[in-house]
Amino acid sequence: MARYIGPVCRLCRREKMKLFLKGAKCLMSKCPVEKGRKPPGEHGLRRRKVSEYGVQLREKQKLRRSFLIGERQFRNYYEKAALKKGMTGENLLKMLETRLDNVIYRLGFTPAIRTARQFVLHGHIQVNGRRVDFPGYAVKVGDIVEVRKGSTSRQRAAEALEASHAQEVPEWLHLDKNQFRGEALRLPTINEGRVPVDISLVVGLYSK
Repeated sequence: MARYIGPVCRLCRREKMKLFLKGAKCLMSKCPVEKGRKPPGEHGLRRRKVSEYGVQLREKQKLRRSFLIGERQFRNYYEKAALKKGMTGENLLKMLETRLDNVIYRLGFTPAIRTARQFVLHGHIQVNGRRVDFPGYAVKVGDIVEVRKGSTSRQRAAEALEASHAQEVPEWLHLDKNQFRGEALRLPTINEGRVPVDISLVVGLYSK
């Protein structure tokens, strides 16, 4: 599936909840979800009973869209999570939450997940002293994630940090604002996801 480049507010309206794809802008009163706008398309006006499959599908789409990743990539994450020891759902959430672009966003270096991906792709981030330009890079416990010095990298990060004062850095990450640096202290738990999702429904969908 190709990368989605359309209006992200449309995705939030479809899932009938805020996915915070625009960061702080999602907290404004102009947010379509806040205004109670209907889901996109002519079918958004209809009310009908949702099947078990439909409920599972919506939870999966909610999780996938909150990280702005394609269907094939999401399925690959699920298959890798299923092969790991432990609970598949928890493994899946850990893999998604520790993506480099998500870590950058959770640390507050960018205002939204989409800009976090651009930040990484443009070479503004280094991990353990080495530049990494792959948004899906898996951040491990003990990794040091830092905004590179020079150009406009740190200036943009400083502006984002200033604007994201209401956003709390999760406990599994440590932020050093002065050094524009963060560290993964541990792996996130199933309750520390960015978007509330019933992960059991996602596992149930793929395990059929």
